[in-house]
Amino acid sequence: MDVSQYLEIFIDETKEHLQTLSDQLMILEQEPENMDTINEIFRAAHSLKGMAGTMGYKRMQRLTHDMENVFQEIRSGNMTVKPELVDVLFRGLDALEGYLANILESSDEGTEDNEEIINTLNGIADAATGKVKEEPEKSVSEDVPKESGAAKYENIQISDYEKNTFDKAKAQNENIFGITVYLHETCILKVARAFLVFKALEELGEVIKSVPDIQDIEDEKFDLDFSLVYFTKESMEKVKAAVENVSEVDEVVIGPFDTSDNSESKTESTSEPEPIKKEAESEKAVKQTPAKPAAAQAVAKPAQAKQQAAKKQAKPAVGRTVRVDIEKLDVLMNLVSELIIAKNGLVSINSAEGESKNDAAAFNEQIEYLESVTTNLHESVMKVRMVPIESVVSRFPRMIRDLSKKLGKKMELHMTGEETELDRTVIDEIGDPLQHLLRNSADHGLESNEERIALGKEEVGNIYLDAYQDGNNVNIEVRDDGAGINIEKVRNKAIEKGTLTAEQADHMSDKEIIDLLFRPSFSTAEQVTDVSGRGVGLDVVKTKIEGLGGNIECKTVIGEGSSFIIRLPLTLAIIQALMVELGPEKYAIPLGSIETIEDVLVTDIKSVQTKEVINLRGTVIPLIRLDQILDIKAGNDDVDILTVVIVKKGDRLAGLVVDNLIGQQEIVIKSIGSYINCSKMIGGATILGDGEIALILEVNALV
Repeated sequence: MDVSQYLEIFIDETKEHLQTLSDQLMILEQEPENMDTINEIFRAAHSLKGMAGTMGYKRMQRLTHDMENVFQEIRSGNMTVKPELVDVLFRGLDALEGYLANILESSDEGTEDNEEIINTLNGIADAATGKVKEEPEKSVSEDVPKESGAAKYENIQISDYEKNTFDKAKAQNENIFGITVYLHETCILKVARAFLVFKALEELGEVIKSVPDIQDIEDEKFDLDFSLVYFTKESMEKVKAAVENVSEVDEVVIGPFDTSDNSESKTESTSEPEPIKKEAESEKAVKQTPAKPAAAQAVAKPAQAKQQAAKKQAKPAVGRTVRVDIEKLDVLMNLVSELIIAKNGLVSINSAEGESKNDAAAFNEQIEYLESVTTNLHESVMKVRMVPIESVVSRFPRMIRDLSKKLGKKMELHMTGEETELDRTVIDEIGDPLQHLLRNSADHGLESNEERIALGKEEVGNIYLDAYQDGNNVNIEVRDDGAGINIEKVRNKAIEKGTLTAEQADHMSDKEIIDLLFRPSFSTAEQVTDVSGRGVGLDVVKTKIEGLGGNIECKTVIGEGSSFIIRLPLTLAIIQALMVELGPEKYAIPLGSIETIEDVLVTDIKSVQTKEVINLRGTVIPLIRLDQILDIKAGNDDVDILTVVIVKKGDRLAGLVVDNLIGQQEIVIKSIGSYINCSKMIGGATILGDGEIALILEVNALV
């Protein structure tokens, strides 16, 4: 059965179930007798088993089946939850995530059977329930045959009417086999698997008779086995291999079929079976093949062909979907209809005759209406694109639990604001930077248990992840109550590495020293661990955040802890911007970065360490001459007053000198890709109303 069309749905739902398992296992570790949690884990495992079975992922299905069995025993009161069980369940969860990663990469689950996890899981269950340990179930990759099951095909009765068909087959040197197929006990779609077997056999020969008959198989009126009589010129081994290749087939029993022992004339039954129609294109009218019932119309290929086709496909396109509330779609639909009304209004004005055609009032009214509709449409589309940050941070409690065990430190993660929403494009990119900051806090931020006790702190260290909306930005704060950053140590390391001279370091503020941690390859760690290093990789975090149009800053108090604050825009698609002129060119400055606009006398500009600064109400602010940085001939060379746009990056201010202000405008950001090489200063481009292109300045890079 071709299930590739369901792959994206499978991946999305599997991610949800795996997250449920992770969350509930965390609760189970603290509350081993919580029946609500136990039932939730059972349901998630059961759903995963069914989904994996439907998609033909046998290894994933087997592991979730065994996890489900364990929780069924717990629900039945036959065993209790112990720490060693939780540990192996987390390992099972990691294995399932590994299967999902393989499926994301190639649409195939891979070849890892995870026998050790399965055996440990079943061993714990057997020991707890007092069951005798059975031999482990055959691995899907093993070729060792099981003890043969019953050859139920021997009981198929052949009528005198049908024996003529057998005689003709023998005359044409065809082999006549009896086949009994046993499906796996966990098989979900018995009918689909049965018809995959029929499909595989049709390619090698003719199915003459089945027990149960076709109608009963279609109606699922059979257990986990069915028998066939089969004509073919192929060998018994080839036929058996074709059937065994179908997913969820547990065993195939095949052998020569002797009609002399199976004649209906020797039994009390005299009823003839319903003739089974053969497809019209067959040249052998006497040989009949069961027609496919409606339930099997979707069966297109045997499992082997499906697997080969999947391997040829590119990676499944996943992770770009957003689930949308139907009410949000209703709002969008209504706004689009209003957009059409506004368009029709403009068309009507344009086509009107006489004085009404030049009626500026009517035209302006339609423009205002159109502006209102497009603004509302923008807000509605933004809401559709917004995703709770919970989808990213929900995996972090498990990560901190594992780090706690690995590092031998007691620690807890406290999260707030998981419901805060961010644009989907930002959500997709923010996970790795947050993970790195949390690992930094766990590894180098928090002291050891003994150190904390000696310092009079609680033995359990605390890590906090807080998300909250601040105007048009979302702030995410990662902090800890650890040792804090030793600023003198950072200063000395910078001098030692040659990053600064001693004289420069003496003139730098504590905040400027801390910012050195975000420089490439700058670290104060005595030794780099496989978990993290304070400073190692923070340059990558900074680059990623600024690439999203945001910024990051660090605050620290020695002995009390550190805090990394990330500020991100709500959306990356449409922003409010201040349009400015520089010589003959127009540029856009994102409004969220602007603090104020000032007129500055040229005589008020001072020089500090060869750099131009202004003193604005007691704050010293460096000036940035955009015409020099962007290599533009300034329009106002001989002026007494400069127009300066004061912009902010974290706590740092800078003044951008521009020629003229055009005004505030809502702009659509367009990527400029690799067309220009000063991408750090240019955050994109926008198309203005007259068709002219304006570049968008990247304030973070300029500051």
